Amino acid sequence: MKKLICTLFTLFSIFMSACLFAAEESPVFELRVYTTHPGKMPDLLKRFTNHTTKIFEKHGMENVGYWLATDEKDKNKLYYILKYKSRAAAEASWKAFGADPEWIKVRSESEANGPIVAGVESIFMTSTEFSAIK
Repeated sequence: MKKLICTLFTLFSIFMSACLFAAEESPVFELRVYTTHPGKMPDLLKRFTNHTTKIFEKHGMENVGYWLATDEKDKNKLYYILKYKSRAAAEASWKAFGADPEWIKVRSESEANGPIVAGVESIFMTSTEFSAIK
């Protein structure tokens, strides 16, 4: 009986460890909202179009989508979503991105006439069971 209990406990422990590992490794999405300084949206869009999205991909960030608001009050905001393999992967990707010499050069050159981004909001999310994007 003790052997059976030990075996069941071991199997249960393995199962729970696998579940915890799977939860830690599940994909996460990041909603980011950039607010530009007045008149700087074209500069931001140019930087994303020509450089940023490619550098994101280089560092394991998946570009899900990018949107602009239709309301005048939010005309200085860019909304976008990135996908990562896990929250830990997101942290590693952002660290690598921030230290990337190509990114540092692009940011510096694009801000020669002053800063582009006035503020950044970030929200990490997981997809629901009924989401079209997993």
